[in-house]
Amino acid sequence: MELHSHCTTGLAPLVYLEALGLGVRTLHTAIPPLANGSSQPSVLNVARNAALLGYSTKLDQGILQSVSERLTAIAKSESLAIGVPLEYDHAQYVHQVPGGVISNLRHQLVDMRILHRLDEVIDECVSVRKDLGYPIMITPYSQFVVTQAAINVATGERYKLVIDELILFAQGVYGEDSGFTWMDQNLKDKLLSLPRARELSAPKNSDISLKKLREQFGGAGVSDEEFLLRYIMKGEKEIEAMRAAGRPKQYINSGMPLLTLLEELGKHKGIRYVRVQRGGDALLMQNGR
Repeated sequence: MELHSHCTTGLAPLVYLEALGLGVRTLHTAIPPLANGSSQPSVLNVARNAALLGYSTKLDQGILQSVSERLTAIAKSESLAIGVPLEYDHAQYVHQVPGGVISNLRHQLVDMRILHRLDEVIDECVSVRKDLGYPIMITPYSQFVVTQAAINVATGERYKLVIDELILFAQGVYGEDSGFTWMDQNLKDKLLSLPRARELSAPKNSDISLKKLREQFGGAGVSDEEFLLRYIMKGEKEIEAMRAAGRPKQYINSGMPLLTLLEELGKHKGIRYVRVQRGGDALLMQNGR
């Protein structure tokens, strides 16, 4: 058994220690600054507390600490959020939106320019989930609930626009365990009467040849890797944007003293070259300016 938990209630680090006492030996954690907040507990914190309880790990905490320091330096240089422990929040047990979904929701609301209405969307999540018969708030149902709640708030009218997944939910495509048999009957009737419901329920040929798929995503001249990438991303738009961005940005900090030295010296036009030697190893850098 493995335990995967997010820190949205503020209790996950304690839950992990309780799990150790019950025999769970694999705990899902994250490295700061990507830990805490709506993420998993910090691997450094969990390992330290586990050691105090008499448990040992196979982790190299020295390496983990250096990785954490480097990621934290990058986050600060880019003004990115740094995960911090949260206070206990009973609201989590009311709306039950998972931690990973919360972070994606914030990102979506920024794109929709209604991040300031986050609390309204969360409240609407409670209502949408009730309307759907209280489906368990895990993938994919949590995403269905949150997306529809955001649309309801953005449009100002509940279920004026409906995602396809909600119609499929009402049709029972996701099975009885989804809870669709307990959903609000009026909403169910509304969804099933939509023209889109007839389109979604029309018979489809689920078999498609690899040749046709290749034609759809570029033809025989596309490599296997490129074809799979286009298929997964449902087109080329995001792939083109990724490639247009160029190489990943290089980050240099105090943990890389030689690179830091060369980077700073390279900024001065008066320095024509720099030669660094250590023992039998030597490095020469010429300034092309």
